[in-house]
Amino acid sequence: MNNTAIVGVNWGDEGKGRIVDLFSSDYDIVIRYQGGGNAGHTVMNEFGTFALHLLPSGIFRKNVVNILGNGVALDPINLLKEMKTVRDCDIPISPENLKISSRASLLMPWHIDLDVLEENRLANKKYGSTKQGIAPFYSDKYQKKTVMAGEVFDDELFMQHIEDLLAWKDMIIRAYGEEEYTKDRLKEFFEAIEEIKPYICDVTLYLNENRDKRIMFEAQLGSLRDIDYGIYPYTTSSNTLASYAPIGAGCPDLKLDKVIGVAKAYSTCVGEGPFVSEMFDEEAEELRKAGSEYGAKTGRPRRVGAFDVVATRYGVKVQGCDAVAITKLDVLSYMDKIPVCVSYLVDGKETDEFPFPSKLNKAEPIIRYFDGWKCDISDIRKYEDLPIKAREYIEFIEKGIRCPLAYISVGPERESIIYR
Repeated sequence: MNNTAIVGVNWGDEGKGRIVDLFSSDYDIVIRYQGGGNAGHTVMNEFGTFALHLLPSGIFRKNVVNILGNGVALDPINLLKEMKTVRDCDIPISPENLKISSRASLLMPWHIDLDVLEENRLANKKYGSTKQGIAPFYSDKYQKKTVMAGEVFDDELFMQHIEDLLAWKDMIIRAYGEEEYTKDRLKEFFEAIEEIKPYICDVTLYLNENRDKRIMFEAQLGSLRDIDYGIYPYTTSSNTLASYAPIGAGCPDLKLDKVIGVAKAYSTCVGEGPFVSEMFDEEAEELRKAGSEYGAKTGRPRRVGAFDVVATRYGVKVQGCDAVAITKLDVLSYMDKIPVCVSYLVDGKETDEFPFPSKLNKAEPIIRYFDGWKCDISDIRKYEDLPIKAREYIEFIEKGIRCPLAYISVGPERESIIYR
């Protein structure tokens, strides 16, 4: 299996970075193919604990080449800050192990400013943006109004393109009542561009010349945040699905051999939008604290809820998963009774099909409770050694989502994994 995608099957925050970090030693290349700095992949290894927002999670592996593909929203300023954080822990980063597609578009400072301005304008109708410029960026990309990374090697063309876009963006920003947007506000951006220039290359050519290599594709967010198949409009602005991976990576003719979906043993969600299995009050706070459920990028408390069979089965289907890794099973060890959302009640009718987005606000969860196992499972490494109640929980979920649960995480460390 040379080409594998690691994807989220829920709302994001499933633990994909932890799974990519685990498996990356078996691959030669790890590629981020969509999204930007708007979400974090938390990785814990021998170097420490890291919240990666742009760097692929294979950056900690000595012989792995990491790529930011053409589908990524490339923020030079925040990428440099992240590179420094990693380097400060004696992890080398060079053009040999990090490559940036010349076809990736640059996320500009004005994208972040516009994201903040629009979210503030929406007030109580906001989408729950992380305010990292993602929606304005992708909007501009599909309007053909972004700068591609490869343009930075032609100074005259690059600066003229920036000036043309700046004149247009200034009109939009001033419509929000803001002051004139001038090139002086781009000083840090231009400095960052000079720093990342050595990493920019023809990624498609590189991948074509390395067709025999084992490639892992690392997604950001999850199925339910996909712009086309998610809970629109409370989605991200890119395609989070495995089927987009070769396109956003820079090798559109490549076929995936395997798709591994990642889900938590319970549900979490950052931001706005419908979340059918959501818990509230003390019950939610207890689970949030047990799982340290705070956004890796924003620090916002994550909304938490029961494992949602309906949403997860849908997420598995649209991702085309061959297997699923379930994370944070150990977090549930404190519970006497563990809730699972097994179906929805929509307009007075029970359904196990995931509804059209506009109907989700009307959906009510139908909950089934499972007995908890009430013991520490973090040191267990064999499935048969798990308490029977934990195995019953796993096997019920597996049957419900109609996909094998091949990997079970019982802790944040690399070795805290059970293979089935």
